[in-house]
Amino acid sequence: MSDVADHDVPSPGQWGPTPRTAVVLDIDVPQYRVDTEPDHRGVGHVVDAELRRHFLGRTVVVRGIGAQHHPGRTVGELVDIVRRLGTDRYDPARVGDRYDNLQNKHIDFFAFRRKVTPRMRLFEAMSWGFYHSSIAVHGAPVRLDLLLVYDAAQLREVVHQYEGREDRKRDGYVFRHPGRKPEALLGIAKLSR
Repeated sequence: MSDVADHDVPSPGQWGPTPRTAVVLDIDVPQYRVDTEPDHRGVGHVVDAELRRHFLGRTVVVRGIGAQHHPGRTVGELVDIVRRLGTDRYDPARVGDRYDNLQNKHIDFFAFRRKVTPRMRLFEAMSWGFYHSSIAVHGAPVRLDLLLVYDAAQLREVVHQYEGREDRKRDGYVFRHPGRKPEALLGIAKLSR
């Protein structure tokens, strides 16, 4: 039985014209591995070039996903779920990493916000964080398999504070139109192995 129910996804006619379908990008990065520390800058250069090619001039919010956090799902299945729902949060009972915050604010997901310019550098920071922070928190690095690229105008930033930290974070987001999540999704980048 699937975790994704058809009633969870609005039919296109439910809110007017058929929404655009998010583009799926295949980015060839077989050199991106986490059994040893990856070349964050080198891989970032390849990934960022593809993001610039498709989203130049846009302000985006990019969420990284490691397939290992979705046991029993292939990358292809995750892509299908995200295209249908607009998010990888397909199971309301599944507890996410770091969704708790001191103010108990609702957060749909965590991500990086960037203006896509010819000089934008994004993936280097994402790769570094998913490698080092994951080792610190979980004892093992995470290899990113998917990048979910959202239209920043369709999201609202949630300023929050993690327990045990003094700083206020701006990495949490909620959908402005929760019933129309797929409309916020511009693209899905699959990072090949």
